[in-house]
Amino acid sequence: MRQTTPLHQAHLDAGGKLVDFAGWALPIHYGSQVDEHHAVRGQAGMFDVSHMTVVDIRGAGAEQYLRYLLANDVARIVDGQALYGCMLDEQGGVIDDLITYRVEDGFFRTVVNAATRQADLAWMRARSQGFVVQVEERADLAMIAVQGPLARDRVIGVLAAPSLSEVRPFRFGLQGDYFVARTGYTGEDGFELLLPASEAMNCWQRLVEAGVRPCGLGARDSLRLEAGLNLYGQDMDTSTTPLVSNLGWTVAFEPAERDFIGRAALLAQREAGVPERLVGLVLGKGAIPRSGAPVHTSEGEGRVTSGSFSPTIGCPIALARIPAGDATEAEVELRGKRLSARIVKPPFVRNGQVKV
Repeated sequence: MRQTTPLHQAHLDAGGKLVDFAGWALPIHYGSQVDEHHAVRGQAGMFDVSHMTVVDIRGAGAEQYLRYLLANDVARIVDGQALYGCMLDEQGGVIDDLITYRVEDGFFRTVVNAATRQADLAWMRARSQGFVVQVEERADLAMIAVQGPLARDRVIGVLAAPSLSEVRPFRFGLQGDYFVARTGYTGEDGFELLLPASEAMNCWQRLVEAGVRPCGLGARDSLRLEAGLNLYGQDMDTSTTPLVSNLGWTVAFEPAERDFIGRAALLAQREAGVPERLVGLVLGKGAIPRSGAPVHTSEGEGRVTSGSFSPTIGCPIALARIPAGDATEAEVELRGKRLSARIVKPPFVRNGQVKV
């Protein structure tokens, strides 16, 4: 039986088309994925992301534990700040990508993906042995992501919280029981609200009344692809490292004395030469490149990891893993035909502006 979020009834009432996503019943759209996409790019939209898993890490050894668990270094952030990075296995493979917030001394909060929930929790708890730390899943919380150029103003108005205007990107503020982070997965500005599950329906309705449009998984995927953001399970997984997933910038190799899980494997790959790169592809009008489609370049063969039609640019786009090199053109093979594509550096779109 599929799990439901605290906002399930709101999706039904709004006519959302529900699909199965990692065992959860979630809306793919409420009528038009393209209209929802444009709402986020132009005004404000919101997503129910309560299926994602909030994990609190507390204890005197919390920082030491996370510096070992994660490839990025939480010592780089101060109270009220967030850090994006990967949790790796010993071979450097990506178990998950996540955001970690430093709440206060001895207290961190992370948000991990729904599809990897049980494996993540098991991994995190198993590796907490030997550290003075508690790893607690917060199933009592809901999450609403409000994104778009008008998102912050509308959240501040609904919550009557002018102080949130001071929250900078990748920071968070507290408003009563609400944990309000200026983060997101769309390439637009906005807030992600972590709030008691019992208050989720009321908050959602007030945001609707303030003009924030409910959006489904379809728009969330096309938005994140335009923003050049990886999707776990497609653009990266345990068979890939951050270095071949355009995430080398999230790996903190310094200070050299910090040992984190997967460090030795990443150092070996870096020394040998990173064999692949994750790039963006822009195609002409025509067929949509799908995950797994072959990509032909002058350096060798690759494959599409994510592909879709870009409503903002008006043509098909994709992320693809190809051999390392300097190729600027490629051909994507779709149904026996080779379609020309331009190789670009993501993002495709950021803050409403086309970048390619």
